[in-house]
Amino acid sequence: MASAVAPEGGQEAVRGLVPVVPALREVLPDGGLRRGTAVSVAGGDAGLLLALAAGVRETEGGWAAAIGLPDLGLAAAEGYGLDLRRLLVADDPGPHWPEVVSVLAGAVELIMLRPAGPVPPKLAARLAAVLRRNGCVLLVAGPWPGAVLRLGVRSGRWFGLGDGYGQLAGRQVEVVAEGRGSAVRGRSARLWLPDEHGAVRPVQEQPLRERPQPVAAVV
Repeated sequence: MASAVAPEGGQEAVRGLVPVVPALREVLPDGGLRRGTAVSVAGGDAGLLLALAAGVRETEGGWAAAIGLPDLGLAAAEGYGLDLRRLLVADDPGPHWPEVVSVLAGAVELIMLRPAGPVPPKLAARLAAVLRRNGCVLLVAGPWPGAVLRLGVRSGRWFGLGDGYGQLAGRQVEVVAEGRGSAVRGRSARLWLPDEHGAVRPVQEQPLRERPQPVAAVV
C-alpha cells in the first residue's frame, strides 16, 4: 500500500477532534468527531458513514480502517474523499472483530465497523477504553452501547430518474444527530448525500429534475 503526506489537522487536531466535511459540522455539537469515542450510524447508512469518515484525510496521519463492511464500495469511498492509499480493509473478521478493532485502534485515526451481531455492553465498555487510550474514533454501522452520538437519515429521496430512464444524480436527506451532554437536544440538517458530483453539501432550494426513490432501494 502506497503512502502519501496528509495535510495537518490544524485546530481540529489541537482540540482533540477528527475533522468532518463542512456540511456536517453544524450537525455535530463539537463541529467534528471527538477522538477516543464511538459514534453510532442508525441503519448503517453507507453514504452517511463515508461522509463522516471523509474528514480523516485532514489529520496528520490520515489513516482509516473498514471492518466487517464487505459491501462498502471503494469507488464510493474515494468519491466522498477518503484516501484509498490510507484505508485498511478487513472485510470479514468474523467473531474476531473485537480483536481487530483493538489492534487497529492503535494504528489509525478512525475505524468504520459493522459488528457481527449485537454488542454486549461489557465488550463495548472494554473497547471504549481502547479507543480513549489511542484517541481513535469508532464509526459503527448500527447501534452501539454507550455511543456518545447517534446519527441517522430521517428521510431521503433520489434525483435524476425519469419514467424508466435517466441516471441517478444525487440524494437529498435529512441528517439527524442526538446524544449525550451538549448533543442531548439533537440537531438536524438537510444535505445532498451525495450531490451530482459525489460531494456532500447543504441543500439549496433549486432541486434537480426528480423522481423520488426509496432510500433503501439504492445502495
